[in-house]
Amino acid sequence: MSGSSSRGSATDLGPRGCKRTWAELLVGRVRKQKPGAERGQQIRAAAVQLLRRHLNLGHLLLEVGGPLPAKLRPSAWPDLQSDHGDPGALVGSALREQASRLGVPVAVLASQTVASGIVQICEAHAEPSGVLLDPEQRKKLSSLLAITGHLLEHSMLSRLSFCQELWKAQDSLLLEAVWRLHVQNIVNLQELLESHEDTQAVVAWLVRNLRCLCEQTEESCPHSDIARSMLSDFVQMLVLRGFQKNSGPGRNAEAERMPQVAAAVLRRMLLVALEALADGVQEESSAHKAARGWVSGFSGHTFCSIISTDSPKRFFRHMLTQILTHQPVLKVSDAVRMQREWSFARTPPLLTGLYRRLFVLLSPEELVGHLQDVLETHEVNWQHVLSCVSTVVVCFPGAQPLVTDWVARLLARAFESFDLDSMVTVFLVVRQAALEGPSVFPPYADWFQAAFGSTRGHHCGSKKALVFLFKFLSDLVPFEAPRYLQVHILHPPLVPSKYRSLLTDYISLAKTRLADLKASVDNMGLYEDVSSAGDVTEPHSQAAQDVEKAIQVFEHTGRIPVAVMEASIFRRSYYVSHFLTALLTPRVLPSTPDSRAAFIESLRRADKIPLSLYSTYCQACSAADKKPPAGAALGAGADPGCAEDSLAPLTAALGELRAAMADPTQHDALSAQVAVVAERLSSALGLGEDDSSSAASKIQLSVLAPRLEQREQQVVDLLLTSFCQSLMAASSFAPPDRQGSWAARFVMAVCGRTLLPAVLSRLCQLLRHQGPGLRASHLLGLAALATHLGESRSALPEVHAGPPAPARGLSIPEFLDSLLTCGSKESLLFCLKFCTAAISYALCKFSSQTRDAWYSCLSPGLVKKFQFVVLRLFSEARGPLSAGDAASLPWRPLCPLPVDWQRAALCLWRHRTFQELLKEEEFHLTYRDWVRLELEVRPEVDSLSDAERRDFHQWAIREHYLPAPSAAGGCDGDLETACAVLVHGLMDFCQSSRSYNHSENSDLVLGGYTGNRDMVSRLQEMVADLAQGPAVPHGRTASRGHFLFQVLRSRLRALAGGQDLASHLRRQQELLLYKGILLGLPASVLVGSPQAEPSATPDCAEFFQLVNSELRNFSHGGALTHDITVHFFRGLLHACSWSRDPSLAADLTLTACQTECPLVLTSALLWWPRLEPEVHCQWRCFQMPLPRELQRLREASRFASSFLSPDAESPDAVLPGPAWVSAAALHFAIQRAGKGSLRRGLERLRGPQEQLLLVLLFLSSLGLLSQHLTPRAAGSPAALDVCAEVLGCLGRRKVSWLPLFQLTDTATGLGRVLLRLAPDRHIRLLPVVFYSLLSCCEEDTLVQDAAFLHVAVDMYLKLLRLFVAGETGALSTSARRSQELQGQGDPVGLVTRARLFLLRSVPRCPTQSFSHMAELLASHGGCDPELSAALLSRQQATADAASPRSPAPSDWAGTRTAPP
Repeated sequence: MSGSSSRGSATDLGPRGCKRTWAELLVGRVRKQKPGAERGQQIRAAAVQLLRRHLNLGHLLLEVGGPLPAKLRPSAWPDLQSDHGDPGALVGSALREQASRLGVPVAVLASQTVASGIVQICEAHAEPSGVLLDPEQRKKLSSLLAITGHLLEHSMLSRLSFCQELWKAQDSLLLEAVWRLHVQNIVNLQELLESHEDTQAVVAWLVRNLRCLCEQTEESCPHSDIARSMLSDFVQMLVLRGFQKNSGPGRNAEAERMPQVAAAVLRRMLLVALEALADGVQEESSAHKAARGWVSGFSGHTFCSIISTDSPKRFFRHMLTQILTHQPVLKVSDAVRMQREWSFARTPPLLTGLYRRLFVLLSPEELVGHLQDVLETHEVNWQHVLSCVSTVVVCFPGAQPLVTDWVARLLARAFESFDLDSMVTVFLVVRQAALEGPSVFPPYADWFQAAFGSTRGHHCGSKKALVFLFKFLSDLVPFEAPRYLQVHILHPPLVPSKYRSLLTDYISLAKTRLADLKASVDNMGLYEDVSSAGDVTEPHSQAAQDVEKAIQVFEHTGRIPVAVMEASIFRRSYYVSHFLTALLTPRVLPSTPDSRAAFIESLRRADKIPLSLYSTYCQACSAADKKPPAGAALGAGADPGCAEDSLAPLTAALGELRAAMADPTQHDALSAQVAVVAERLSSALGLGEDDSSSAASKIQLSVLAPRLEQREQQVVDLLLTSFCQSLMAASSFAPPDRQGSWAARFVMAVCGRTLLPAVLSRLCQLLRHQGPGLRASHLLGLAALATHLGESRSALPEVHAGPPAPARGLSIPEFLDSLLTCGSKESLLFCLKFCTAAISYALCKFSSQTRDAWYSCLSPGLVKKFQFVVLRLFSEARGPLSAGDAASLPWRPLCPLPVDWQRAALCLWRHRTFQELLKEEEFHLTYRDWVRLELEVRPEVDSLSDAERRDFHQWAIREHYLPAPSAAGGCDGDLETACAVLVHGLMDFCQSSRSYNHSENSDLVLGGYTGNRDMVSRLQEMVADLAQGPAVPHGRTASRGHFLFQVLRSRLRALAGGQDLASHLRRQQELLLYKGILLGLPASVLVGSPQAEPSATPDCAEFFQLVNSELRNFSHGGALTHDITVHFFRGLLHACSWSRDPSLAADLTLTACQTECPLVLTSALLWWPRLEPEVHCQWRCFQMPLPRELQRLREASRFASSFLSPDAESPDAVLPGPAWVSAAALHFAIQRAGKGSLRRGLERLRGPQEQLLLVLLFLSSLGLLSQHLTPRAAGSPAALDVCAEVLGCLGRRKVSWLPLFQLTDTATGLGRVLLRLAPDRHIRLLPVVFYSLLSCCEEDTLVQDAAFLHVAVDMYLKLLRLFVAGETGALSTSARRSQELQGQGDPVGLVTRARLFLLRSVPRCPTQSFSHMAELLASHGGCDPELSAALLSRQQATADAASPRSPAPSDWAGTRTAPP
């Protein structure tokens, strides 16, 4: 009864009709009866009997899970007390009891029972094609495996029996269950697979399950991570066991089984992927998913744990060999014809992804070597081989030289042994690599020309080599694309003349083939890509593209492109019939000529457009201008959607790149995706891979007004936006140094030479004109882009940006640096942001590289601007850095948005690496750099207040740079050096186009530019400090003069010499700026203080030298300007105040002026009405009469006034001072009052006043020249009339005026004074004055003077030389502008009249006039052979006559005639 009762209890139903478990029944029994000694024995006996009769071990394994409840662990269960209720112990006890009862080993029974339990779990709720467990199955299996682990620990499970039991139900066995056996160390995969007797069956089972597993890894399910982990473990095991190193010949068959199974499974799975590729299945098909999932299993995470072994590398080599040799059905002819379809961008991503994963452990050298080995030893699938070549050159930046060397070796071998296979490999590999663009491999045309276009080519070794080459090329003709045939025709191999027939035969064959393909070489476009092997476009379509490309090149270079010039000569048919037809399409011409019109005009001027064609074009444009454009009312025009549609593939490729950036697992695919972007970009722009022929050697841009075509701007904006977004996505996962080379490859791919001008123009718009409005993400991206452009500076052309950038060509980093200005608060802040981002990115990106990498990508100007802005804006940066100021990573503060720019800038400033960079002389901000940048700041829009700016200036000059050593960019404590550098900076800045308020009046540049006023104030303060120092500063002798004069001399020496107008204007600008600086400084700078001795005079030597050597050449009418004249006299009187006898010091200085610097005195006479009140006012403080020399100046001025006054008495015979001083005063008085009273004054002139008249004539002659050169500069009276009056007076007094035109550089006395009153240009142009004055004299009187002919011939010869040198050109220009001078200033007419006058005068001159004529003609008589013949003939006729002695030279005329 008890037994039946027990059975009934065991099968009792619970309250809800559910079967209760064994534990629940036991709990009920414990609750109903109290335990006792007797009762416990009865219970044990009953339980044992019950278990023996009804125990089901399979159900027990599935039901028991977790520890037993406390109530089931009474002291009555002694065998469970030690295990604390472990289910494994309970099951083990049951298994031992059952095995004992059945008489079988407990391990065998346990293996059967556990295997049956696993199969039951797998069969529950299993999908027919699934390999994963559901959550409930996973939970049950976990409990079962825990119990199984207990059994293994107690040696109660046979692994072999267990594996055999599993294989009996292999069709029901799920792969995840097998994997979990491996993960939880129950049975590893190798042991399980080896236990199967049928190798083929286990391979089939594993392949089938792995294929299902791969499908599920590609599906978005909740447990896809488990599927990926499973796949990773299986791949690890298969690779490790299938490609382990052989241990030796003693291995048994059992040990060989697992490598065979693993290798067979890996081979079958690869075939699955390759067959999916070959069949071209859809991406969403199960086959494609399985292949994609299998490829994804070859990740770095999979092999990281076994990377120390050689198995992965051996497996990759084996797998690559399988891919390259899979189904080798394509012939070489098929490869030649179809290889353009196998470029990287056109290869299925599945195959390129497989290649990339195989390349992880193989270096480029190993890959190229393996490719060579496979090609030499196997029949290959050319599609896979060539797509592998494309992947290698795209994904490995250093693959180009390796492939080039490999090809060179193959080419040498081909010609050594005339190996056709090597030749085939060479051409296919080169063409395939060239398909990927010039950024990764040279164009095919360049390679072909380099290989066969010179005598160094292998084909030039013998006739047999030539025959071999042309036989090979001829065999390719039926299969080749037209582009390659055109390359061979346009760049033919170099062939000796005796073998020329080989070349002509091949060219004939190639042209015939091109004719069959309707692709004539004559109709080939100028910029057609001959390396792309694409379809040949129609001539009219290609011509339109050629026109647009030629206009682009013309815009950026300003010259007719070389390709156009060559086509106009060598390809006349295409040029005239297609190119010019497309260029000269009639249109409505714009009011302002655009680039197309300018290009057409340049071609016309170069005679590259037939006149008839140009005339027809002009007529058609005029007709189009008179009628409304067709279709205007209908809104006809370009459809905006067309542009968007053509950019759609590029947009999609850029989106995929951004998506790959956001997925850290896809970073190995970035280089490949960049190649796809480059290919889509070329398609969007209509370009081929070979754009090098159209690339300009320099780029011409306009910084002030950069322009882009709408199409260009759309493409560039798309690229720049994508780059910025991609960089931010990549930076969210890793710093720049761990992002790989995608950014550099992106920049090189999309910023090639074709698109680079547009990219730089857009960067100019963004950085210079829109910088403060850029977002932080855009700013960071553009800074990184600028860094990578700098990295590639050696491969990019120079940029000529125009003002305000320097006139010279700039490298890319220098150009980008020039776009950053520091003029206003907004521009300073933007400059800080951009410099912070660029420098931080560069230091982080190239942290592990040498400093040369920093030097290449960072412009020194950029680093210096960062230092300038940081020191200017942040006072905390001006102090010394503390020991703990070295930050960890400069890029880190920039990653989270929004950016705290001040924190980021200071973090970079304190960074140890940046401070080390500043130790390099090239990057350190010197005092000269600081002055240049500070001058750019406009105070009215400065971020600093006036007080803050002054404090900053004081700190920078006095505390930072003045005490710093010169090696660190300082001044060595020398205040003079600081002043000199500041003067240099002021003058350089005012001459540059960076001066934003650059006045047209050069005299007012310094005063008109508000940005200089504070710096001029600092200069004034420093000069005042110098004046307060010792009389003779340390290191300078008393005779050295003021340092500012030395600054000017050094700058003038640096200027290029020459008499041309440009040199003259540059020198004039330099002097005017220097004069402006002098006028802003104390007048004492011009005149040094006298020494302590009473007779000492103020030191004016430096100023006198400045006047005589420089200012004299820019004086007007024999005088300096008013400002510098007044400034000198202020300085003179100030210097006299330091003398013991001020009056004596002034007299000695002004007396010295009479011989050393007469221009100062003539200037004082010109400005005396304005100068006299100030002199009197300043001298009044001395409380003594005016110095004698100043009184003489006043008396000379009064003499001139009385001379011209009609009411005055006759002028005194005794002049007040030297005659030339009175003459100068009279000259200036005539200019002010007019010549009306001049004749009367001359008539009243008493005494021998020859010197006064001659000097007056000389000064009036200078006025005549000034009137010729600059009509507005002449005085109110006509200078020629004044000269005529003076000449008449001289004639009446029988005084010769000819000595005035015999002045030389060795003149003394009055002649030296006159030479120092006139500019050098006027002295050279005295022949013009001479022949202009002849009209005012009587011809008969002149020719009778024995000295006249010699002077007249000398002046004529000098006039001819002036005419030939072009120095008389300014005379004709001024004559055309002035009605008063018309007929006088024509150089040709003047030379003609002079020549006729001489020819007419020669027979009438006395014989004494011909002495020394031969010597005069010997130097330059060849200029006019007819006149020379006439003079020599007359001299020969009078050779026998006695020659009178030549007149002795006067005391102020030299003996040597200086050349003009």
